[in-house]
Amino acid sequence: MYVCSCFGITEAQVMRHADDGRRTPRAIAGACRAGTDCGGCVKRIQALLGRAATPVPATAPVPATAPVSAAAPVPATALASAATPVPVTAPAAVPCPVHAAPAEPDVARAA
Repeated sequence: MYVCSCFGITEAQVMRHADDGRRTPRAIAGACRAGTDCGGCVKRIQALLGRAATPVPATAPVPATAPVSAAAPVPATALASAATPVPVTAPAAVPCPVHAAPAEPDVARAA
């Protein structure tokens, strides 16, 4: 059955990508573009991954992380300028070309 009709991706293809280690919708999208056009299939892909994803074995090595060092102090002037609100103005109203009122007929041409 098709999961992504935009790109013709089937459930079997999604499951194959999941078996290859792609365990997130983003990883599936990177492999076959499913979910990158209209997005209507993302929930279906998530559901398939819920059944298809295999947990990482507990014996898998945990990657080492760099030790966390103390951050350099931030000057008070930088904090003050970051807290200053920036005024936001609304864009000028532009009439919608689709919903705009119909143009009046040109009486001079009609005569």
